Amino acid sequence: MKFATVSKSLILGLAIVLATSAFAATKANLQLTNPVSVNGTTLKAGDYKIQWEGSGPDVELSIMQGKNVVAKVPARVVELPTPSANDAAVIRHDGSGTGLLAGVRFQGKKMSLELGDGMQADGSSK
Repeated sequence: MKFATVSKSLILGLAIVLATSAFAATKANLQLTNPVSVNGTTLKAGDYKIQWEGSGPDVELSIMQGKNVVAKVPARVVELPTPSANDAAVIRHDGSGTGLLAGVRFQGKKMSLELGDGMQADGSSK
């Protein structure tokens, strides 16, 4: 009986850990050298923290300065063919002066985030 109780507790504990990690937020740093627009909000040049939550390719990205969330935007996790050479903010220019933050890449990672401002309605890049 003790074995069955220990096994059930172990399985339950493992299931909780796996479920928690599947929905855990992921964090990174973002450095902007010029002002950019994100979901209608203009971010000044500077250092930000980003955090995204979600279990599938579609996530919600929060951009924070200190503990304050300054912008939220839908994003899509995209697999890259090769790891990114460095951390990079992907900026798209539309001729209005201020660039649009279209994505974020991470040094040494084969994934990037494409932001809602940089995606078409079907989720593909513009």
